[in-house]
Formats: sequence, C-alpha cells, structure tokens
Amino acid sequence: MGNDKAGDDRLWEKSLQGDGAAFGLLFDRHRDRVFRHAYRLAGKTQDAEDVMSTAFLELWRCRSKVRLVEGSVLPWLLVTTTNVARNSSRAAHRYRRLLDSLPRGEQASNPADHLFLQNEMDVDAAKALATLNDLDLQLVSLVIFEEYTLAAAAAALKLTPGAAKSRMHRARQRLKAAFRGIAQPAHALGGEK
Repeated sequence: MGNDKAGDDRLWEKSLQGDGAAFGLLFDRHRDRVFRHAYRLAGKTQDAEDVMSTAFLELWRCRSKVRLVEGSVLPWLLVTTTNVARNSSRAAHRYRRLLDSLPRGEQASNPADHLFLQNEMDVDAAKALATLNDLDLQLVSLVIFEEYTLAAAAAALKLTPGAAKSRMHRARQRLKAAFRGIAQPAHALGGEK
C-alpha cells in the first residue's frame, strides 16, 4: 500500500474520511514512541499499555479537535499521553486512599477458623443465609464475612448503629433457627449420633 510513506497529515485526512487502514498506519507509526513516553510516566508495562491505548482512543474520540503540529499527529498524542497518565495516576491514588480508609477487622490467623464452610456445610450455610432479607444479608456479610465493625457496616448501609445492632441480633436468631431446621450429617457437626 502506498499510504505507508504518506505523511501524517495525509493519513489523518484519510482517517477523518473513514479510512481505518490510514488510522492503523498512524497507530503503527507512533505506537512505540507513545508507549515509551507512557512507560516513562507510568513505570509499569501494563499501565503504559493502558495509557497508550487510551491516548489513541482519545485521538479518535477527539478527532474533530485534533491539531497537527508541523504535519504530525505525534505532538498531540504525546501531550494527550501525559494527561492520560496523570489522570490515571491520580485515579489510582484516590482508589488506594479509599481502600486504605476502609475499616479492617482483625485478620484471622488460621483460614480454617473463618465462617467459610466446606463441602456439604456450604449448601447448608447458603440455605440459612437465603432466609435473610437483602438488607440483613448485606449486614451479616459485612460483619461476619468481611469483618467490618458493626458501626462501619451500619454506616455503609446507611443504618443507625442501634438499628444495625437490632437487625444483626434478629438475623443471628433467624440463622440459628434455619440451621436447627436443616438436617446435618453427624460427621459435619464433628460428633456421633
């Protein structure tokens, strides 16, 4: 194809007219430089690939506003890559800050000590949990499985602490009753009949 030797300005004109091959040639021509720039900013290969992809996506999305500099789309791509990398870094920082701000329960020293039940007990636990309404199931999941404090779970579910305490008590009572109603094999209980 003779387009390979065409300048960016000509390939860009063809891209704007819907020529996917011309846009592909622009991508092939500039992806390595854009990737290297993204890698310098992001520091990780996967992050750099994401930034590069987003920069080229922005090139297409903003195609009506793109200004070529001295007949090349590369300067626009490099500036966009810098902006995308900064936005990505800020978003990752906000996400890490959010995760760090979430309350954490004490870590269990032995995974077997968790309430996560194995084999046939999983089925029984699922049946018992199915007896709870959605809000109570969310509350139990946050407090028991995710080890949030009752106050943190209440805040997450927009409940008052008193309402959360009351709902948790009733949910435990329903779970106990559901477990009593489920016939469990003696070996699952750890005892003999």
